[in-house]
Amino acid sequence: MGEVYKARDTRLDRTVAIKILSEALAADPLFRERFDREARAISQLTHPHICTLHDIGEASDLRFLVLEYLEGETLADRLKKGALPLDEALRIATQIGGALSAAHRHGIVHRDLKPGNVMLTKGGAKLLDFGLAKASGPAIAGAGLSMLPTTPPLDGARGGPLTAQGAILGTFQYMAPEQLEGHDADARTDVFAFGAVLYEMLTGKKAFSGSSHASLISSIMSSTPPSVSTVQTVAPAEIDHLIARCLAKDPEDRWQSARDVMLQLAWIAEAKMSRVAPAAARLRSREPLAWAVAGLALVALVGAVATIATGVAGRRAPASAGEPVQFVVLPPTNASFSADANSQAVSPDGRQIAFVASGSDGTAQLWIRRLDALNARTLPGTGGAAAPFWSPDSRSVGFFGGGKLKRIDVAGGPAQTLADAPLPLGGTWNRDGVILFGKTYGSPLMRVSAGGGATIPATAIDATGRNASHGSPFFLPDGRHFFFVVGTGPGRGDLYVGSLDSKDVKLLLHSNSAAVYSPPGYILFLRDSTLTAQPFDLTTLSTGGEAVAVAEGVGRFFTNISFTVSDNGTLVYRMAGAAQTRLIWMNRAGQTQEGGAPAGVYQEMSLSPDGKRVAFARQGQPGTDVWLTDLDRRITSRFTFQPPMNNVPLWSPDGRQIVFATARNAGLDLYQHAADGSGQDEVLLQLKAQPILFPSDWSVDGRFLTYYRTDPKTQLDIWTLPMDANRAGPAGARTPVPFLHGEFNESQGQFSPDGRWMAYVSDESGAQQVYVQSFPTLGGQRQVSTEGGTQPRWRSGGKELFYVAPDRKLMAVTVRTGATFDADAPRALFQTALDVTALRQDYSVSGDGQRFLLNTPLDVGSPPMTVVLNWPALLKK
Repeated sequence: MGEVYKARDTRLDRTVAIKILSEALAADPLFRERFDREARAISQLTHPHICTLHDIGEASDLRFLVLEYLEGETLADRLKKGALPLDEALRIATQIGGALSAAHRHGIVHRDLKPGNVMLTKGGAKLLDFGLAKASGPAIAGAGLSMLPTTPPLDGARGGPLTAQGAILGTFQYMAPEQLEGHDADARTDVFAFGAVLYEMLTGKKAFSGSSHASLISSIMSSTPPSVSTVQTVAPAEIDHLIARCLAKDPEDRWQSARDVMLQLAWIAEAKMSRVAPAAARLRSREPLAWAVAGLALVALVGAVATIATGVAGRRAPASAGEPVQFVVLPPTNASFSADANSQAVSPDGRQIAFVASGSDGTAQLWIRRLDALNARTLPGTGGAAAPFWSPDSRSVGFFGGGKLKRIDVAGGPAQTLADAPLPLGGTWNRDGVILFGKTYGSPLMRVSAGGGATIPATAIDATGRNASHGSPFFLPDGRHFFFVVGTGPGRGDLYVGSLDSKDVKLLLHSNSAAVYSPPGYILFLRDSTLTAQPFDLTTLSTGGEAVAVAEGVGRFFTNISFTVSDNGTLVYRMAGAAQTRLIWMNRAGQTQEGGAPAGVYQEMSLSPDGKRVAFARQGQPGTDVWLTDLDRRITSRFTFQPPMNNVPLWSPDGRQIVFATARNAGLDLYQHAADGSGQDEVLLQLKAQPILFPSDWSVDGRFLTYYRTDPKTQLDIWTLPMDANRAGPAGARTPVPFLHGEFNESQGQFSPDGRWMAYVSDESGAQQVYVQSFPTLGGQRQVSTEGGTQPRWRSGGKELFYVAPDRKLMAVTVRTGATFDADAPRALFQTALDVTALRQDYSVSGDGQRFLLNTPLDVGSPPMTVVLNWPALLKK
């Protein structure tokens, strides 16, 4: 539909491609809309395998796009020469899958994936032509994309594969059955086309064919193409399974996202690259074999490459020659990896991986896996562990749990508590026994001895408060300098270099990513979800040379480190993937009840007072927003639209307002909006110091809102905000009042129904426990939980208090309130799979206290760990 010219951008001195809407089509509003759609779609996407849009313009009725200039050939042209070798096909397919996954995360369905829309360049495959793209699903409500208007069917007058304009949109050979029937397309429609393209790459033949449109449509709707392995004899059986699920006629039977397909491709490609035990997929359990492969590969690599000394005592240089070896590691039997991306760390000697996984009881703890062993083992005493990091001698692991920084020897022994860390933001350990760690939002990095003792600031928050959080530290080889992230707001940050010898810092990258250093001289960091390597000079502490993509689709957790590397070149990372959950009603016996909500991504959920709707947070693009789900009609709609982050929603007691935290002004401020969506967002509380605020409850009488906030000196504190007009200050301003503002971490305040007591969580006893205090005047403190607890909730009427124990059991406590407070011993109701971390709102209680709405993780398989031995050799490919 357009004409493309090679051009020179004289302002930025670069070669570009200019695409114009051809004169013959410019007068047609249908094609003008398609042209504009392409611009809107690409403008939302930044990915190494999607053609980049530089600019858009119009001059003398001539519409044009300024695009990245690509040198190479289309996949369609390449396929004229025959099928691709298996390795090449898997590599290209993985890159296309990554591009599709990025588009789908932005809520964009391509709808016209075909070999002609894939460009093969020296830098890899590039996905082109989003002219038929459409918005799909709630993740991009209001993105400005829409279906093309319905026009007469294609007349087939032109030659060659034709993109249909009208009721059927796409190219026939790659259309999914639902497209041919005129139904709406979603991500699974692109998965079907992806399967057809992959089939063609591997066989040199189209998956579906026919002598006419009618016979082609009949083939797509009813026939199944021959297995790839019957044509490409070296193709593993897993390829047949992958493509068969892509090409399933019913969308419900397909892979449900491009991310699912990409994970399968990665597993197949990496298992093949290991070149060890090719019958792995035929074994009943793949996980022990994957580790056996790792051990054999490690032995072979170590035997083939000499170990040489570096300038750092006790460390080995990475292999300088030989091929990289890649494989994936699945979770232990009956366990699943943590949903957080920063839940694994490879030891400096490259022989062990520490990772966080949950067993059958749902409790997260540390596991250790040697690469030369078949099984992982747990480290007792590490329940609730998160964000592990290694000692430089590979004998101990630092980690976070229960609001504390801890360490444990991998050979055995109890965990040792080192410091407070209520909201951990990563740690690192140098050879002099110094540990740096991020303790909470709004705090500088802290320094503590690996043997315990006093903690002191290692960095400084500037006077403006604009660099509100420091986290994700990583020591450089000299043990004095370190990388760290300066958070400029939730989900945003810059990468700096700091020093133990000075509070002076150096800006390194505007990357919004943590970073690690890897010999022989690279910095590894994320650009969006692409793991990138760039040369780094330890003398000048600066980057130089070209940045090269190492892996795609790598997960991130805020700005924490989701990838880890050893001194001898072993790289470990996890693929990205939002944790799927369901909202499930359960009775007091733990039996599932009718209702709830379908599978999705539900975070920080809050049940409306009438029990009919749920407000929750969901991460999407360009950030995190609050969404609403109607439990009866099972309809979900977006509630907030102002980036970059809106989360932790909370209903008013009358159900008319929803309070939420928002990062639109750097810190997390409190806003409210009418629950029916009318009107504008209203500022409730915006503090100049830019702390992080989390609303936690609204009193039944509507007079007070309670929230907890960060403070660099006192960590987490509970405050209240008067909400009735009589208590507002001048010009309607509301003045916050501290409720618990001491040396301990206090959070998750919950008003009793009579408004005379507040339940909350504090670590004053050394572990998180549930307490009750009188309100508004402090007094009569009473510890309610006995062995730890979080997420307190009152039953309507105030006769019962619920909380979640560390082992994830839902506990109930009979209480008596009034002028005094009294409580019976806690009793367990049933086992849950709830997240017990400090910031979660993972369940709600019905008004009669007989049912509980639980945000329950789905057992859909967590993304595996990918291990790369001798990763620098990837840069030579």
